[in-house]
Amino acid sequence: MTDKTVLITGASRGIGRATALLLDQRGYQVFAGVRQPGDGDALRALASPRLKPVILDLLDAGTIQRAVETLRAQPNGLTALINNAGLAVPAPVEFIPLDDLRYQFEVNVFGTIALTQALIPLLRPGPGRIINISSIAGRVTAPLLGAYSASKFALEALTDALRLELKPWGIRMISIQPGAIATDFGVSAIQHANGMLPRIPEEVEWLYGGAIARERARVGESPRGIPAERVAAVILTALESSRPRTRYLVGPDARLIARVRALLPDALLDRLILSQR
Repeated sequence: MTDKTVLITGASRGIGRATALLLDQRGYQVFAGVRQPGDGDALRALASPRLKPVILDLLDAGTIQRAVETLRAQPNGLTALINNAGLAVPAPVEFIPLDDLRYQFEVNVFGTIALTQALIPLLRPGPGRIINISSIAGRVTAPLLGAYSASKFALEALTDALRLELKPWGIRMISIQPGAIATDFGVSAIQHANGMLPRIPEEVEWLYGGAIARERARVGESPRGIPAERVAAVILTALESSRPRTRYLVGPDARLIARVRALLPDALLDRLILSQR
């Protein structure tokens, strides 16, 4: 038996998968949130018998409730919640369908907070920790990523509020802000954008076609960025440090962008961002 129990959402791939496997290797009882049973089977094949996949869809209140009940039944309580599940809905803000904007927030913000609200009572006795996987996009946005950045800015604000509100019980709130990660996250974003096309006016092509083409080409290249395992290692540090930081920037690009954001006025920052797209 282990007295270290964590729930991580979005464990099917990328950062979530890497973190679930790392924590399992380090002796944690990992409850790995996945949306499909097959993803859970694939993850379990790589892990110890301790790792338990749980079906968890942040848009489905029923799966959230069942996950909470599973964790409530654990004799050692809950050590940490790692809110990792998220997605990007790329589009010009002028034309993004409002339903898609709402979907962006339903997953990255509302679903995440719904799960967090449900699990805070299980974290109080520890006291436990809540680690939100945010993004450098929660500090600086870029063309076509306004909806994604807005959701991460919102998550940062809610993380700050919870850090203050939960301080009396010793619950730590931690934000992880990665830069570019070598995963299929960007490809998934483009697939969502493709599904959006029938609902976007035709003029988006001649108004924003150049920017969209450049973004497609950039995402279509070999995945750039640091391995997801690097982020998983930082999450482990945030879990085990006796004095964790409130925020961890992960990756050289994230650290550079944060420094530039702090030093440059908006006009110069805008020129720099546009020169890179």
